Amino acid sequence: MSLPQIIAHRGNKSVAPENTLPAFASAVKAGAGSIEMDVVLSSDGVAMVIHDDTLDATTSGAGHVAGFTAAEIQQLDAGSWFHPAFAGVKVPTFEQFADLIALDDSIEILLEFKGTWTVDQVRPVVEAVTSRGLLDRTILQSFMRETVESLLAVCPETRRGVLIESGFDGLIELASQAGIYTINPDVDWLLANPEFVSELHAAGIKTQVWTANDPAQWERLVELGVDGIITDRPDALAGWFAARA
Repeated sequence: MSLPQIIAHRGNKSVAPENTLPAFASAVKAGAGSIEMDVVLSSDGVAMVIHDDTLDATTSGAGHVAGFTAAEIQQLDAGSWFHPAFAGVKVPTFEQFADLIALDDSIEILLEFKGTWTVDQVRPVVEAVTSRGLLDRTILQSFMRETVESLLAVCPETRRGVLIESGFDGLIELASQAGIYTINPDVDWLLANPEFVSELHAAGIKTQVWTANDPAQWERLVELGVDGIITDRPDALAGWFAARA
C-alpha cells in the first residue's frame, strides 16, 4: 500500500511561526512532500502569505490585510508571537515564498487563495508560479467557487483543488465536469463519511485531507487510501511513516 503525501500545513507550524519562510524551510527538512500555504491580497494587490484576512493573530499589527500595502505589512514582526527566537521574521510575499521553494525541486505546493479572487487578481500569482518553473508541482485551491473559476480562466492546465467542510449531493459530478484535480475535505467529516474516498477515486479525483494531527487519524486515513494528509506535524507524520516501514 502506498502512503499518502505528507503536506505541511502552513509550513512546519509546530516548530516555527506559521506561513513564514522559517516554517517552510523547516517543513522541507522535516520530510514533507508538499507545503500547504495561504495567500491574501494587500491593499496594493500583492499576494501576502498569511492565513487570516486580518493581521492580529500572527503579527505585531492589527486590522485587515487588505487595509495595508505589502511594504507596510512587511514592516511588521510575524515571529515574536510564536517565540522570541523568531523576532523580526516577516510576512512573506508569495513571490518570496516561490523563490524559496524553487530552490528544491522535490517539494510541491498546495496554494490556497483565501476569499474571492477575480481573474485579474489571480493572474500575477499564476505568473509567479509559472516564471519560477513551479507550475507542474503546484495545486491551486480555494473554498470559493468564484476563485476556482478564476483559476480555470487564467490557467486551465494547472491542477486545481476544491476545499470543503462537508460534501453535498452532486459535488463529485460538478467537480468532474469542471476538471477538478482534488477535493480536500475536513478530516472529521471525511472520517464520518469514509465512502467519499472511494467515490472520488472512482471519478478520477484525488483527495488531500485537512488537518490531521493524531496518529489514530493517520492510521484510518492510510487505510482509506487518501492521497495526501495535511498536518500541523509533518515531522511527526514522517516519523510515523518511517516506523511503519
